[in-house]
Amino acid sequence: MQLNNVEIVDTFAEGFSSYFARVLITAKDAYWAKQAALCATGFATSTIHCPCEAGIDKEVPATETPDGRPGIIVMFVAGKEKMPEVLLDRVGQCILTCPSTAVFDAFPQDLVDDKTGEAPTGKNLAFFGDGFQVKDEESFPFVTHKIPVMGGEFVVQSTFKFGKGVAGGNLILQAESLDACADVAKAAVEAASTVNGVIMPFPGGVCASGSKVGSKYEFLNASTNDAMCPTLKGKVGKGKDEDGNPIEIPVNSQVFDGVNAVLEIIFDGMSGDAVKEAMKAAVQAAVQVPGLVAITAGNYEGKLGKGKHDFYLKDLV
Repeated sequence: MQLNNVEIVDTFAEGFSSYFARVLITAKDAYWAKQAALCATGFATSTIHCPCEAGIDKEVPATETPDGRPGIIVMFVAGKEKMPEVLLDRVGQCILTCPSTAVFDAFPQDLVDDKTGEAPTGKNLAFFGDGFQVKDEESFPFVTHKIPVMGGEFVVQSTFKFGKGVAGGNLILQAESLDACADVAKAAVEAASTVNGVIMPFPGGVCASGSKVGSKYEFLNASTNDAMCPTLKGKVGKGKDEDGNPIEIPVNSQVFDGVNAVLEIIFDGMSGDAVKEAMKAAVQAAVQVPGLVAITAGNYEGKLGKGKHDFYLKDLV
């Protein structure tokens, strides 16, 4: 099918269940809130080799924050057992260290259920105060800890919730050139960023080095997605048959004719509906940019998400 002369491949993006936390960072002004947010969401593109996936969700005006200062909400996505460590490390190393910041839990109350976890992030971080920290049960409707730091006091909520979300939604953009594909991807990310509760964890929300599971090298668990590399179209790779003999393996290219660049956008969200809404916004924006040839998506034939979070592209048109 086509949308604005762009081919929309009849396939689906395969998402899967994961856990997420939403953290509100406030500061004396928007500049310092953003610096803390950028630092806290660094080295967090893919859980293949990063401690978590993370990104900026939304800016929050001072009129809507607990301490009346401008803020930014960031999201962290990781496994259930790993989330307390992720929160402690990111808040402690990246937000506590940023001038004038405070940090509060921003997990949506309407998503709290019996599967929601809770991490004592602030309670544990308070020990950094070396005995001078103060537990505050009066300033807010929740418990916080005041930690003396060189810049004054760092305020942190005592506990942070985390619950089940959806990771791995994706769109693969194929365009005539890298310049065109980058412009398409930028427009798609900007549109998707208007949806609350969704992050796109790669640089600028875009992945230029999409991967496949496995590799010809036994020490790698992921490698370049050769089927989506324009420079490999029509080429062959080296492999081995069942008896270990060397053979040539043609690249099973999925790159459309006339395409010279392919970029991918990964979507993580607090719900399947949020991911779907963001993907739809991205598609609608992408097809308006010149140079886009096709949009497709990556999946594992339902084996990863077990069919619970399949996002069919035809439903986004």
